[in-house]
Amino acid sequence: MVQDDEAAMVSMWITGPTRSGKTQHLINWLLQQTATAERPWLVFAANGDNRMALAQRLASAVQDQVPYTTTTPAGFIQNEVILFWPLLVESLGLKAQFPLKLRPENEQLLALQLWEPLLAEELQVEGWPESQTVRRALDLLQLAASAGIPTEEITLRLQQGMMPTLVPANTWEAIGAALLQWRIWCLERGLLTYGLMTELYWRYLLPLSQYQAQLLERFAGTAADDVDEYSAIAIPLFQIFKTAGRSQAFTYNPSGQVRLGVGADPAATLTLATDCEQIQLPHPNTDSLSYTMADDVVQWVQDPLTIPELPEQVQLITATTRGKMLRQTADFMADAIHREVVTPAEIAVIGPGLDAIARYSLIEILSDRGIVVASLKDQRPLISSPFVRALLALLSLVYPGLGRLVNRDAVAEMLVVLSQTPETEASLPWFDLTRIDPVRSELIADHCFVPDIEHPRLLPVENFPRWDRLGHQATESYNRILDWLSEQKKQQQQRYPTSPVIMLDRAVQDFLWRGNYLPIDQLSALRELMETAQYFWDVEQRLALYGGMPGDDSLSDVGRFIRLLQRGTVSANPYPARSLDGERQGVTLATVFQYRAQRLTHRWQFWLDAGSPRWLTGRDELFGAEIFLSSWPERPVTAADTETMHEARLERILRDLLGRTTERLYLCHSELALNGQEQMGPLLSLVSAGNPMEMDNT
Repeated sequence: MVQDDEAAMVSMWITGPTRSGKTQHLINWLLQQTATAERPWLVFAANGDNRMALAQRLASAVQDQVPYTTTTPAGFIQNEVILFWPLLVESLGLKAQFPLKLRPENEQLLALQLWEPLLAEELQVEGWPESQTVRRALDLLQLAASAGIPTEEITLRLQQGMMPTLVPANTWEAIGAALLQWRIWCLERGLLTYGLMTELYWRYLLPLSQYQAQLLERFAGTAADDVDEYSAIAIPLFQIFKTAGRSQAFTYNPSGQVRLGVGADPAATLTLATDCEQIQLPHPNTDSLSYTMADDVVQWVQDPLTIPELPEQVQLITATTRGKMLRQTADFMADAIHREVVTPAEIAVIGPGLDAIARYSLIEILSDRGIVVASLKDQRPLISSPFVRALLALLSLVYPGLGRLVNRDAVAEMLVVLSQTPETEASLPWFDLTRIDPVRSELIADHCFVPDIEHPRLLPVENFPRWDRLGHQATESYNRILDWLSEQKKQQQQRYPTSPVIMLDRAVQDFLWRGNYLPIDQLSALRELMETAQYFWDVEQRLALYGGMPGDDSLSDVGRFIRLLQRGTVSANPYPARSLDGERQGVTLATVFQYRAQRLTHRWQFWLDAGSPRWLTGRDELFGAEIFLSSWPERPVTAADTETMHEARLERILRDLLGRTTERLYLCHSELALNGQEQMGPLLSLVSAGNPMEMDNT
C-alpha cells in the first residue's frame, strides 16, 4: 500500500465508561476534519439502531460542514460484497450471476435439506435435534468468518477447543466437511448468507489492491463508535486507512462489549489503539447512578460476605410468587405515572431473560391502566398472527398437493378472518368487522370443508342442511370467498399462472387491507410476510436453474413456504423499536442484552427477577463462541473458563446499567421463580440488604 502524499494525520482513540461523552468527542473530532462530497468520511456505528441515533446527532451537529456517510460493519460488508461482486467473480472463478442474499430462515431450510442424508448419521449428536445441529453449524461458520478464520480451519478449532466428552472428534470433522460443502453449493448458485459474505469480504475482497485503491478513493477516513462491539475482521479494514496515512477516530467502552459471544472480539479491536492519540474519559456522566455507586455495587456482588448498605436511590419490590411481584411492579409504575412523578418514557423494565409471561402480564396490566408499553424487539413468529394463518390456509386451497398442511380448524379460522368488510367502518378493530362469527365458521367447516391430500376444497354453502340459519351476511361473505378461490384456481390452470407472491398480495388487498387502520402488530406481520415471500421465491427461481431444492422434497414450492412459516422460523416485531420522530414512547420493556445494545437511558430502571441466577448464567453468546475469540488459549474451554467469562460479563452489565439510569433503581424480586424453585442468583446480596417497599395488596 502506497502512503498518501499528504502528511500522515493523527488518529484518535477515545475510551471511557458508559455515558462518559465518547460519542460527543467523536462528533467534535469529525467537525475538525475536512473532506469533499466525492470523498466523505466513513462513519460506523455498532448496529442499525445505534446508526440511526448517531445519524440524528451528526445531522444536528455536523450538518453540511463535513461530508460523511453512516453505516454499520455488517451493513458495510454486505453492500461492499454486492457492489464489488464482479471482482470476486473474476478472482474466484465464480459464475457471472447476480448474487442473492439468503435470509436466516432460507439459510436454515436449505442447509437442512442439503444435509438431510448426513443428519441421520455423520452429523447426529446425542441430545441435539436436527434443526439445532443445523443452526449451530451455520453459527460456527458465521463466528469463524467474523474472526477471520477460514472455513477449512473450523474442524481443527472445534477439536482443540471443545471438551472431548461433548461431541466425538469425527463428528466435528463431519460438521467441518458439511460447511465446506455448503459454501461450495451456495457460491455455485450465487446464494450468499451473511457468514459467507463476511468470509468473502475479509479473505478475498479486502486483500485486493484494486479494491483497496477504490476504498481510499471513495472515503477520506473513518470514524468508528463503540469498536468494542466490532469483530476482529474490522482491524484489517481500518489498517488500510492507517497505512495510507488517513486520520481515524475510535471510541471504546470497557463496560460495553454487549456483542461479545455473538461475533464481537473487543480484545482484538483494542489493538487499534496502537499509535493513536489517547483520550481517557475517566468518569461516567455525573447524573448517573454509576457515578456514585458502581464500584460499591460490583464489590457487594462479587463478595457475598460483605454487608451492603444500599443508598436511598435503590429500592426493593418483593413478593413470594413471581406473578404477585409482576402485579406489584406494574401497579407501582402505574401509580407513579398517574401521580405525574414520572412519565412512561422515563421508565425501563429490564430482565436477564424476559419470558412471554412477564411481557404479557406487564403489557396487559399497564395497558388496562392506559399506559403505553414499548416492548423492545418483541419478535413473535409470523404464524402467531391470525391474518398470516388465514392467508396460508387460503394458499393451501388454491394450489394442489397441500392437503396435509391444512385442517378443519384452520379453515374455520380463515373464514372468520377473511369475512371482514374492509370498505366500511374502517376505524373499528378487524374482529368487529367480521361477518362470519366463530360459531358459524365451525358449522361451515364441519359441513363444507372436504379434506383431501391433493385437492382440499370448500363446497357450496347449500351442502350444509340448515344453511339458511347462517344468515345473509355470513352466507354472502362465504360465497365471496368461494368465488375468489374459484377465480384463482382458473388462473392457475391457464397458460400463465399467477405467482404465489402476487396471489398473496391480491388476497391481502381483497380481504384484509384497510390502510392505516390495521393494528400495528398485524400490519407488521403482513409486511414481513410479503417480504419473506418475495425473498423465498427469488431463491426458488434461482434454485430452479440448478435442478431445484437439494435433497428429496416431495412438497411443492408453496408447500415449502407454508411449512417454513408453520415451523415458526420467521418472526415479525409488532412493537417498533423507534417511533418516526426518533423519540421512544411508553414504558420500555427489554432484556438486558436488548437494552444495552440499544444504548438507552432512563430516570427509573426496574430490574426484574433480581434474585435470578440468569443475571450470571444467562447465555447470550452463540454455541462455540469462546474458541473463535483472539483470547482463546488454544485448549479446551473448561467450566472454570466459562464461569470467569460470566463473572466479567456480570460486572460489565452492572456498570453499564447503572450508567444508564439517572435517578432510581428498583430491584424486583420474588422468593420463588416461575418453576417454583427458590431464587439464588448473584444479586441476592443486594436484594437481602434492601428494605421492601410497602405495597397496597388490596
